[in-house]
Amino acid sequence: MNRFARLREQLSTRDHAFDGWLVVAALSLMLVGWVMVTSASTEVATSLTGNPWYFSIRHGVFLLISMVFALGVMRVPLAWWKANGPLLLLVGMVLLVLVLLVGREVNGSKRWLSVPGVPINVQASEIAKLCLIVYLAGYLEKFLPQVRRQWGAFLRPLAVMGVIGCLLILEPDYGAVVVMTGCVMGMLLMAGAPWGRFILLLVLVGVMGGLLAVAEPYRMARLTSFIDPWADQFASGYQLTQALIAFGRGEWFGTGLGNSVQKLFYLPEAHTDFVFAVLAEELGMVGAIAVIGLFALLVWRAMAVGRRAELAKRPFAAYLCYGIALVIGAQAFINIAVSSGMMPTKGLTLPLLSYGGSSLVISAAMIGMLLRADIETRHLQRRQQPTAPHQGREARA
Repeated sequence: MNRFARLREQLSTRDHAFDGWLVVAALSLMLVGWVMVTSASTEVATSLTGNPWYFSIRHGVFLLISMVFALGVMRVPLAWWKANGPLLLLVGMVLLVLVLLVGREVNGSKRWLSVPGVPINVQASEIAKLCLIVYLAGYLEKFLPQVRRQWGAFLRPLAVMGVIGCLLILEPDYGAVVVMTGCVMGMLLMAGAPWGRFILLLVLVGVMGGLLAVAEPYRMARLTSFIDPWADQFASGYQLTQALIAFGRGEWFGTGLGNSVQKLFYLPEAHTDFVFAVLAEELGMVGAIAVIGLFALLVWRAMAVGRRAELAKRPFAAYLCYGIALVIGAQAFINIAVSSGMMPTKGLTLPLLSYGGSSLVISAAMIGMLLRADIETRHLQRRQQPTAPHQGREARA
């Protein structure tokens, strides 16, 4: 009990440079991710490369690069990000256009840009996601009163998202469209935009989504397989049924680390999009709930950092933190919901946990931004605190 009390005191948000619980949640998810990627990828790696540790080693390298990148982002003042928000948005859009022109196609989707001379692929949508959050945080700081009162100021960020969404649909990458659209609307809601506008937009988005689903047969197949995956378990419902089998085999405490059967070429993308299903099989419901708890802790502390910045009159930092919390929370929720059969299948990684260099580096950069926002806010609050009179001198007087 005393050890827990000391740990809680050390991680307390008071009188420290940054939020300790935020760091604990992020590092825990990274380490759990490395372990699960190693476990889920050994057989696939042996089949493809002859080296069972191929994906594990690469993920470990990505992990080190991500940590270095996060430390580098922590040293960049938020004022730089705010000043370069429009330029970063332009960079994100250019990357989305480039991926359509010269991108690498995998499984029918053009989502990756190959780096010449280096065996690394960059996922353009991950970079665009971060650029959009930075731009929108600066926009909300500059036009906050107009966003709350005027339709034009409210719709401009959605128009930008519309352009980005069209580029993403051409790839296609519908999961990124859902996450980024939800992030933009969430940030506008956190900024105090009227509820009535969101209700109207949700109706319009629902109608458009229904039309898009009907327009292509494979989209309808995904929806019907999500509703009843066992009706066509060897075709459109194959991924989901295999994931559900993994959840069922895991029961309460799992089959044990490394003992998954579904990763043995039954479950496609076991170390990327469906790594949570392997985690649930090997660590059981207890392990799955623990990981969900870590994501909840991360999102909660990110929101707390944003709220602290908002109270300190730092709106850019506040909306940046809110946007990061929304993106990480939404992407984690969708990935877990897809793996457990609550949503149609989408190609989304689990932040900080799935295999993939682009996702890991960008997620780590977001954590670095959160810590930088927290450091700057705490520093400002310390400077604004009135200096207490020296009690000893008062006593002598």
